[in-house]
Parts: sequence; structure tokens; C-alpha cells
Amino acid sequence: MFSFSVIIPCYHDEKKLAQLLGQLQKLPHHPAEIIVVDGANSQTCRDMCAQHGACWVASEPCRGRQLLQGAALAQGEVFWFLHADLRLPPDPLTAMTQALAQGAVGGYFRFQFDAPRAWPALILEPAIALRSRFGVPYGDQGIFVKRNAYFAIGGHAPWSLFEEVSLVQGLRRLGHFQPLLEPLWVDPRRWQRDGWWRRTWHNRQLAIRFACGVSPDKLAEQYRARRS
Repeated sequence: MFSFSVIIPCYHDEKKLAQLLGQLQKLPHHPAEIIVVDGANSQTCRDMCAQHGACWVASEPCRGRQLLQGAALAQGEVFWFLHADLRLPPDPLTAMTQALAQGAVGGYFRFQFDAPRAWPALILEPAIALRSRFGVPYGDQGIFVKRNAYFAIGGHAPWSLFEEVSLVQGLRRLGHFQPLLEPLWVDPRRWQRDGWWRRTWHNRQLAIRFACGVSPDKLAEQYRARRS
């Protein structure tokens, strides 16, 4: 099995992070290291990482730069990028190992909403699978990549939004980028808070504007203003 470095960007999400770190500890196969890159420079997050045997690193609150910083420190043969609010399948390292052993340079997991679920999830999940297959899977789908491939294409973009777009496009040019059948369960709280269709439409608007050349930094500012 390959040696895996798990890299987790975090920003004021310690409760969810604690649950994820606990899941990683209980996997049948353990990653070689876990690196948490904390954009809030939180002592609570730092203490939590120490309790779970994870490496804690302080960073500015920009997800792309956090991921780049974590990758620069990682020593594993494979980088696995996770958001703090995900729930893992039973044996994800074996699933990734099988894909990589068959020649993939990287891949991603299937997006599935965690409980409590609502009926829009039944429509959104296959739509997200279609978008991921022919477009770009986002960071909440557990993107994994061989170390040498990651650095060969320059890694993530140093942006707060859409930081994985150039990474995925580069990996697909480099070799096979494998979609896995195993799901990662995504916390639905933001869809519940904003409204399932309203949040989906807002996310599509951001993606369309990004594709039309609007700066990711400008989009991130508008996204934060909308949330506040």
C-alpha cells in the first residue's frame, strides 16, 4: 500500500474536525501522517491535533494557500485532501490504492449528502456526479493525487475559491483521473441554512462567473459578504 499524507484545511470548524480525526484513527489502514492547516490560528485546533496525533500548522485563511502549505510539508507518496466536515467510508485507503495501482495519477470520491437528508439530495447527487465526470470535482469530494504528479502540475491554485480547478485539469492532461464508487458524506448544513435550491443556484452562478473570467478573489469576497 502507498504511504498517504492527509491534508486538511480548517477555519473555525473544530467540532467537525475532531469527528474527522477520530474517523481517521479508526480506519483499518492508517495514513502515514495527518496535516491540519489552520487558517484561524486557533489554540483549540492546535490542542485537538495534538490529542489525535496530527501535525498542526498555522496559515492565512485562504484554502488554496492552506492546501499548498500542507502539501509542501507532506512526506507521503500520495496526498489526500479532505474538508473538515466530511464523513468517511469504511476503507478509503484501500479504494485509493487500487485505483493508483491500476495506473491512475489521482482521483476523487462520490459526493453524497449526509443525514439529515432531504428530497433535493436525490436530484443533486447524480447531477454533481455528472458535473464531476465531465467538469471538475470540488474539494469536498476527497481529491487524491500521487505526490510527483501534484508537484509536476504545480498543485492547487493559491485562491480561496475554485482552487482545485487547475489541479484537476492538469491531472487529466497528465494521466487517468479516477472517479471512485465509494462515497464521501458531505455535511448538508449549509444547504439547509441557505435553502437547497438557493444554495445550488448560487454555487452555479459562482462557477459560471469564474468560467467567464471573474477573479476568484473577487468571487470569494462576494461569497463572504453574502454569508455575513
